[in-house]
Amino acid sequence: NTIIIQARSQTVKRKRLIIDKVFHGLLLGATLFGIVMLVILMRQIFIDGLKYLDLDFIFSMPSRFVEKAGIYSALVGTLIILLVTALAAIPIGVGTAIYIEEYANPDKWYNRLIQVNIANLAGIPSIVYGMLGLGLFVKTLGMGRSLLAGALTLALLILPVIVISTQEALKSVPKELRQGSLALGASKWQTTIKVVVPAALPGIMTGSILALSRAIGEAAPLIMVGASGFVAFLPKSLLDQFTVLPIQIYNWTSRPQASFHELAASGILILMAIMLVFNGLAIVIRNKYQQKYD
Repeated sequence: NTIIIQARSQTVKRKRLIIDKVFHGLLLGATLFGIVMLVILMRQIFIDGLKYLDLDFIFSMPSRFVEKAGIYSALVGTLIILLVTALAAIPIGVGTAIYIEEYANPDKWYNRLIQVNIANLAGIPSIVYGMLGLGLFVKTLGMGRSLLAGALTLALLILPVIVISTQEALKSVPKELRQGSLALGASKWQTTIKVVVPAALPGIMTGSILALSRAIGEAAPLIMVGASGFVAFLPKSLLDQFTVLPIQIYNWTSRPQASFHELAASGILILMAIMLVFNGLAIVIRNKYQQKYD
């Protein structure tokens, strides 16, 4: 009986090992397939995009003529809408996370409801936020198809991401820091603002920057709130019409002329460069300022 049990055990182990190797091979194949497709796509974008990529392209307004077309209005619109989105989303998101982690009673039903809703909102498709922005900001609040409406819509989009990333950063702060501050006579608010938040600041900044880098590449919500595909002027106020790089790229790719598709590839390279700068900044902040606690 002992020999039979050992034989069966060896058979089960061999089957598990084979299944593990097959599953590992499938995952490796899927990863390599994605990398190869990305390399092919990026190669084509670089071949098409480098043709028009120069300072004239960056500092020229959109035009019907390929030789005169540029991304200046879209680039400025992207930077402005990014700034307004950050000013709207980061304070609210960080404040919400501080309340949930430091003050809210997890046993209360409404606090649990808030936490569940935040987690669910992080997984909602961006087009749904565009529909919400259209109904709330454009129509109900009367902002029209303006830059402010687009920025607030993107703020709603990245708000759950900022809340969740800030919560994780606050959770990483050891309880001993809080207890030591309270033992020295500091109030709960002083402990939170002067001890906990500074210790969690690198994680908060990293999560916020990554959330903003996601907002840069969003086109669907801005299409819903009325971002224009052709804007040959710079916005003078937050209630003006606007365009951003993803919308300008979408406009060029929808045209039948191949030369406009090459312009779109140049715009994609600029957009990728901006996103890489944001992601690189997040990595630098995380590696340089993140504190490790033993």
